[in-house]
Amino acid sequence: MILLLVAGGAPGVVLSRNPKEQVVTLSVYGLLCALMFFIFQAPDVALSQITIGAVMLPLMILLVLTKMRRQNIRRERETKK
Repeated sequence: MILLLVAGGAPGVVLSRNPKEQVVTLSVYGLLCALMFFIFQAPDVALSQITIGAVMLPLMILLVLTKMRRQNIRRERETKK
């Protein structure tokens, strides 16, 4: 069952068009992968997956998206002057 969820979650991440939606689906996918690792008796890999794949990577992507948006707003203001 978990293999089907992981296999079904991957296209969901790739086919999302909105970047924020992609980040959320990526985080959920990371949790699914961590659950899969835990079920297959690899708790150390599951813990690493939760830390990196479900928390840190989506957080870094959101921070980059926020910074890019701020730079675009700043550029637009400068061109209007």
